[in-house]
Amino acid sequence: MAELRGAAAPPDGVVALVGGYRKVGDGGGGAYRWDAGSGADGNGGTVLEPLRTKGKGRWVALHDGTVDFRRFGVFGADTAADDALDALVRDPAVARVVARTALNFTRRHTFGRSGIDLDFGGHRVTTEGIERNTHDNPFGAVLYFRGTVAAKGTDVTTTEPIAELSDVFPVADSGAFTVGDWYTVEVNRLAGTYERELQKLVRVTEIVDGTHIRVNYQNGWGFAAGRTFTWTRVAPVQDVTVRNMVFVGSGPFTEYGESDWPKPDPDEYTGSHPVAFEYAVRADVADIQATGTFWPVVMRRWCTFFRTARCSLKNPPTVFYGGAGYLTQNIYCLYGHVEDCHTSNARHLCDFVNAGYCYVTNCHGDGDDAGGNPFTTHGQYEHDIVYTGCSGLMDIANSGADWGQSAKRFTIRRHVLSWLTVSTRITDLTLEDVRVVARDTFDPRGTFVVNADGLQMRGCVGRTLAVAKTSSRSSRPNVISGCTFDTASANVVVQTPVNVPVHFDRCVFPDASGFEFHGTGTVYLTDCTVTGTAKGAPMSFAGDVVVRGGTYTDTGFVLTAARDQRLSIGGGATLSGTNATGALVSRGTGSGTVSVALSTYDSRTVAGTAHVALSAGTNRYTAVGARFSGGSLALAPAAFGAGSYLLHAGCVEDDVARHAFPPDGERVHTGTTLTP
Repeated sequence: MAELRGAAAPPDGVVALVGGYRKVGDGGGGAYRWDAGSGADGNGGTVLEPLRTKGKGRWVALHDGTVDFRRFGVFGADTAADDALDALVRDPAVARVVARTALNFTRRHTFGRSGIDLDFGGHRVTTEGIERNTHDNPFGAVLYFRGTVAAKGTDVTTTEPIAELSDVFPVADSGAFTVGDWYTVEVNRLAGTYERELQKLVRVTEIVDGTHIRVNYQNGWGFAAGRTFTWTRVAPVQDVTVRNMVFVGSGPFTEYGESDWPKPDPDEYTGSHPVAFEYAVRADVADIQATGTFWPVVMRRWCTFFRTARCSLKNPPTVFYGGAGYLTQNIYCLYGHVEDCHTSNARHLCDFVNAGYCYVTNCHGDGDDAGGNPFTTHGQYEHDIVYTGCSGLMDIANSGADWGQSAKRFTIRRHVLSWLTVSTRITDLTLEDVRVVARDTFDPRGTFVVNADGLQMRGCVGRTLAVAKTSSRSSRPNVISGCTFDTASANVVVQTPVNVPVHFDRCVFPDASGFEFHGTGTVYLTDCTVTGTAKGAPMSFAGDVVVRGGTYTDTGFVLTAARDQRLSIGGGATLSGTNATGALVSRGTGSGTVSVALSTYDSRTVAGTAHVALSAGTNRYTAVGARFSGGSLALAPAAFGAGSYLLHAGCVEDDVARHAFPPDGERVHTGTTLTP
């Protein structure tokens, strides 16, 4: 290369072939054309200024759009690659940048370039001696691609509601918009500091009429009239790919623990991370294996149509400082896919903030005991997120009220973890084959907390189930089907705020002693298998209970009677065994009216245990077609005074002792009973 620069100026258009940068065959050579009229600044690689000529005339590299760092004399990490990187990315003729050796960068680069592929060839990338970052700046990456944003947006306050899943939005003047243009759109905030249902980068797809436009996004949340939307024109970076690097973050790292939060961490200035995108479309990252990064390995904000694939992070310097220790964070992002990624001893694998229509597939986080949760969202109205085939702790919509604590239409399939908390305002949550495995090092109870707002669970396994209620947005029933929870005794399964029905269908509870259902909504138990212990407490309910089919062993049903309640058992259900109270069906001391309706079911117990024990209060009891074996029936006259009634007819009583039945009368009818 030095010989070429030292050669006399040839005629315009002459082509020279350089065998190498320093020596023939070192990979840094290539073809060059003499451009006699060029006065471009030399960059040491694709544009060469001759050593002996002043003024115009440059050697310009000939290539097919692919150039590697060796053409700039960078053959390893001993030479900073920053100047070469700037020259390559900012050259519109270069479409693909390739690394053939290890590299070291000492600057944080910002680009507005589109249509480029940076392939680091699987080589080691370091940042020894990198310049200092600014405060709280996760975009201070080695590679930061950012689109151009208009200085000012346009506001419109709507006079009409916008339906959920609509892609048509009112604007002041649709003539100011052009089909194909990109905009950020955000709605005015609600009560929380960051609480907005809509912040997305969208494209105009149709001018509907003079005051309406269509965009490439069906909004996840409905809006009442009177909300203000801000539309800001964006020229996004597009079609950028960064891939194939082994990235090692810069140090030395300081000691920073959970007790230090929220004190600033000095590593935020000295630490490094590889990639950040802002206002980007179709900007993808693949095959980055990172160690010791401070800010997220892949940081995104205002991105649409993106993929992060086969990336990993291990051992970041902190898992306590907010925003640090992540593999990828995605803020105001749309239509993304994070797949085949892995973290070890990190804070978060994938974090979403106000994201929509995104997938996370086959991603796994280990070493999460002392860190955060591999899978998390802030609760800033994320919607339509799907997790499939992943493992690691999960904490959804739980970053606090400032963000809104809201999410909608999340689906989690085939996920393994030791703790799952999805109990804030999460609407239409679907869980399929989710397995919570308790760990003594984290949460021995194996907590599994969900929100009863359109909840659908199928085939899940856990230890401690708790159904909460923090929102009421869904029209879907709350159904828990085909699930097993081996909760240790005395667990509140349905919490007090739950005022809607909860359906348990073909579920298995191997240790239900002392289960408590505090909610006022009806609990449906259909073909469930519930087992307690002979010395344990029966299940206690504060609302109505409907039992159809299933088996209930060494447990029972107690209605607290704090309010009027109903218990219905039938459909071939079987109750057997005993419990600490000595009654399979009973009531508490509350003043409410208790209605017990027993039909086609079997109740089997032993001496000293009652099939039904009602001794006081107002009770409305019917048993028709029920079968009782052993034990006793304790229906005291004091339990059937004014406002009560008793109908016990057409039943089968096999070796059953009747205790204190009230005499037949206007409100009591014992009918005909078969006693074989």
